Amino acid sequence: MKTVRSAILWAAGSAFFVLTFTALSLGLFIFPRERVFALARFLFSVQVKIMGIRLRVTGLDGLDRTRTYLIMGNHQSLFDLFVIPAAIPLTYVAVEAAYHFSIPLWGSLVTRYGCIPIYRSNLEKAKESLDIARQRLREGTSIIILPEGHRTLTGRMGAFKKGPFHLARQAGADILPFAVSGLFDYHPKGTFHLNPKPVRVTIGPPIPYTTIAGMTPEQLRDYVRAIIADLAM
Repeated sequence: MKTVRSAILWAAGSAFFVLTFTALSLGLFIFPRERVFALARFLFSVQVKIMGIRLRVTGLDGLDRTRTYLIMGNHQSLFDLFVIPAAIPLTYVAVEAAYHFSIPLWGSLVTRYGCIPIYRSNLEKAKESLDIARQRLREGTSIIILPEGHRTLTGRMGAFKKGPFHLARQAGADILPFAVSGLFDYHPKGTFHLNPKPVRVTIGPPIPYTTIAGMTPEQLRDYVRAIIADLAM
């Protein structure tokens, strides 16, 4: 029964994603990024409902939608791709693994949207990517980066990489922390089964740059990780 249910959810979700992908691809040729992202948020909120995710978002009251943020949170599942944009009502671009940009069709979409590839195995190219992200922040574009660098294999939050925190200090950016809870149980990495259930996204109070300006990257990494861990509880 669980396998049948999962097959139905995958089929329904895949069919809707084809429509979503088509709409967003066309939208990027016609409308400014802000309008396309608003459309993406709506379509992704429908996507997660179709696939049995009952999304609950808390912490929106503390969010200033006119400000630029470096957005950071944990990485629980493949479905973060849909849940995070549906939950956080900001226009932003992502720093994401370089191999995503070579995925047929999807790679062209994220490239046109302005997402930034990060090369995990090439330090010099990784630094170049963070330089691009820093410039975007200074120009007023919010950036999202998931400091674990990969999805959890256990459901527990992993260690954070230092690169994003060098970026935060150099860009002088306020940090917007968030935590996703329940999505690993919905779809653990490497499994076929989907387990419809509630998923919570908790958005924490923004961390002003003035609060973190004196911290080293290591101190900042540990400070932000502790905040996100608390939000995930």
